[in-house]
Amino acid sequence: MAHVAEWKKKEVEELTKIIKSHPVIALVDVAGVPAYPLSKMRDKLRGKALLRVSRNTLIELAIKRAAQELNKPDLEKLADYIEGGAAILATEMNPFKLYKLLEESKTPAPAKPGAVVPKDVVIPAGPTSIPPGPLVGEMQALGIPARIEKGKVSIQKDYTVLKAGEVITEQLARILNALGIEPLEVGLNLLAAYEDGIVYTPDVLAIDEQEYINMLQQAYMHAFNLSVNTAYPTKQTIEAIIQKAYLGAKNVAVEAGYITPETIEDIFGRALRAVLLIAQNLPEELLDEKTKELLNAQAQVAVAAAPQPTEEKVEEAEEEEEEEEASEEDALAGLGALFG
Repeated sequence: MAHVAEWKKKEVEELTKIIKSHPVIALVDVAGVPAYPLSKMRDKLRGKALLRVSRNTLIELAIKRAAQELNKPDLEKLADYIEGGAAILATEMNPFKLYKLLEESKTPAPAKPGAVVPKDVVIPAGPTSIPPGPLVGEMQALGIPARIEKGKVSIQKDYTVLKAGEVITEQLARILNALGIEPLEVGLNLLAAYEDGIVYTPDVLAIDEQEYINMLQQAYMHAFNLSVNTAYPTKQTIEAIIQKAYLGAKNVAVEAGYITPETIEDIFGRALRAVLLIAQNLPEELLDEKTKELLNAQAQVAVAAAPQPTEEKVEEAEEEEEEEEASEEDALAGLGALFG
């Protein structure tokens, strides 16, 4: 039987203890993260999560041992996501908040040959501080719309040089660094997270919060309208249901001419409008002074509400009148010529 170093046994025991004492266990990749950014990350996580860097084999052993001791077979599936330079991140934070925290903690980094970019890399249009030289030819060879303007290199339009997931070449790294574009990100990449029997991967955790908020708001409004329209009372809709019932009852009473303290004003208003409509068609000598005043007031309101013609419309109307007058004169001239 092969001898196992004592420090490895203690490390597995410590990792197992960490896993068993936290409800959420995540695996993160620390490969390629420099020492200083990693220490800054530890500071950000202090009080929120415990980061423990160890060997992949020891982490795997600890996960499997914790799964057996806790009788949680689903926890063992987390070991399938160990890759790169894995580390354990133990926390009480739910996986979605943890993923968001890790993504927000990432900082831009310069281009390195052979590195994979996490998102599209775009060289923006505009002047640069790069003087004329061989770099311009390299840019043009890659299809980048670069030219010399006022003694400096200028990019003519936004140009995407890399799509997410593509590898940075040595030539492109040189160009991006000269332009001051930092296409890479330094931070902890979450590989997977375990909580309550479920293993979450980054594609599940990367959600658009605003999109989900909009969906929830829309669902709430649909449910609210359904509750009101079907008269299904809830704490949120009872007031709207009562208001709708009140307005419906009031409209029925007004249409039927049923007088109540709430409907009398609307009923008499309708009656008055009907009387004025009839009065408009009667000879003026049959109208009393009060009725005339009401008709004049109604006419003034109608004039004030009517859209006023603009200067352009007035000019167009005058031109149309002139054209009509000219056409009438032409017509009279034609008749005079016809009858001598």
